[in-house]
Amino acid sequence: MNIRTDLAQSAVEAAGAGPGSSMGAVLDTTDARDWVALDLTVRRLWVLPSTDWLRAGDPAPDEPSLAVALCHPDGRIRQAALTSPGAAALLPLVAVRCADWVAPVREVARAVLRDALPGATPEVLGAVAAVILRVAQRRHGGSAEELLEDILQDDAIADVLRGSEDRAARRLGHRIAIERGRLSPADLARIAARDHDIVVQDLCADAALARTRDGGEHGEIVRLLLGARQARVRAAGVTALSRTGDTGRATAFLADRSGLVRACARWVLRQHGVEPLPHYRSLCASPDVSPGAAAGLGECGSAADAGLLRPLLAHPAVAVRARAVWALRMLDAIEPDRLLPLLDDPSAAVVREVALALTPTAARLPEEWLHRRLATDRPHYVRTAAFRLLAAHGTAAQLRCFLTLLDDADPGLSARARAALHGWGPADTAEVYAALPPAERAHLDALLDRAQASLGKEPLNRLRWYLGAPR
Repeated sequence: MNIRTDLAQSAVEAAGAGPGSSMGAVLDTTDARDWVALDLTVRRLWVLPSTDWLRAGDPAPDEPSLAVALCHPDGRIRQAALTSPGAAALLPLVAVRCADWVAPVREVARAVLRDALPGATPEVLGAVAAVILRVAQRRHGGSAEELLEDILQDDAIADVLRGSEDRAARRLGHRIAIERGRLSPADLARIAARDHDIVVQDLCADAALARTRDGGEHGEIVRLLLGARQARVRAAGVTALSRTGDTGRATAFLADRSGLVRACARWVLRQHGVEPLPHYRSLCASPDVSPGAAAGLGECGSAADAGLLRPLLAHPAVAVRARAVWALRMLDAIEPDRLLPLLDDPSAAVVREVALALTPTAARLPEEWLHRRLATDRPHYVRTAAFRLLAAHGTAAQLRCFLTLLDDADPGLSARARAALHGWGPADTAEVYAALPPAERAHLDALLDRAQASLGKEPLNRLRWYLGAPR
């Protein structure tokens, strides 16, 4: 839980502003996270407004004053605030108190909430339910859970939860709607295709398919799922094609942009005796090859298929070049001499893939060539890739790279160089240093001298000790 001290300060500043002040000016009253954060942060404040108004006979205060009292560190004040006439207007905070660590406070909060629930609107009850979901996991959240079960007996409340901005509330609302059969298969498929939450996507996609059989309705549900932007939903639709044996439609998803969808398409084809590899080979030999086709060949091909992928390294489409490098890496068919020029590719995505592919063989790459890619006139992604490869290079190359970038103008690279030097000291450090030609050793000594201002005397002496260099 993020401690939102700004909420507590805003509530304290608004306290005592008069009858017209409301919590809507302090926090988002529809967001359960704000209510729970307010409770956590108020009791961490050193100075709280006076609660003298809680004396018997005093009129009800403004909402911020009452909210602060409901979150007060003193349990007696929280209990007294619950009996205030205005407590019914702050039901989300009353719900928080249902999981209070003080038993009398929990009992009073439970009674207040039970009395207020019948007159509350579905929107307010939805907000209360969202708060209860967050506090029910606390040590004393049992009574809050019981109240939630009572609230959710009303279908209208469950429907409100489906539209809540709170993730846990939305998931619960959809589960209830599915269990009670309140959504048609077509509605479930549309929700799965449009919702941004992967849990809701899975719930609705699975439920839509489970409630249909082969036929027209099943075909419409699958059509909706296959047209979704979310990969998990498309994967569910592709998997459902196995039920009807529609291998033609499954073949169309072999080159999907998502690896999950591609894997499901391959599974459907194999379930019906169709081998997907020839399709991938045909797709990669086509002028209209897609990134998904190159990736798919890397997922199910062999090193013998590298000949189809290597021409794609020069493809005009960035995504195709990047996926071709990735596929060659998956097939363990990396040829460093072919990939090294792609470190100067104009696309950051391609350069990142090349760096990943070349890292296992970094020690065999030309150090000076890589070192030139550290120059400040190179794009950031090229310099980052060169750093990665030099960091996986030999001992001397690593140290020269780290010391060179220690005071670099790029804060990200300089921070990575500094972090790499911290604790650096391969086992062969002294032997490598002693074997360096005099000119290279002098250059390394100059870099060490220059690094003293940045590293400090002690870390630098440690490095020199590892090297066996004069201090």
